[in-house]
Amino acid sequence: MFDIGFQELLIIGVVSLLVIGPERLPAAIRTGVGWLNRIKRSFNDIKREVQQELHNDSVLEELRKTGDDFKAQAQNIDQDIQQASGALKQSLLAEETPTEVQDTAPQEKP
Repeated sequence: MFDIGFQELLIIGVVSLLVIGPERLPAAIRTGVGWLNRIKRSFNDIKREVQQELHNDSVLEELRKTGDDFKAQAQNIDQDIQQASGALKQSLLAEETPTEVQDTAPQEKP
């Protein structure tokens, strides 16, 4: 993250020892480490929440897609049922009405 080498850390340590003093330096280091840990924990919490929201969005999108598929299948089944009932109605109507055509030619007597 920060390109800090050993020499830079050594210089920072010497300067902070001179500025803060040897008595308060350990407390200052503990305070700084505590702040860094809180910041790191906050970033990790935010990262986890964002990942969970993204996961929830993908799950919701998948559920929507599945729901759309079910709706399409239900419409297809409904259309098939409508067609089958129409064909059944037509066949029932055909059975009720006489479809035999009577011969109009005179019949011979024996």
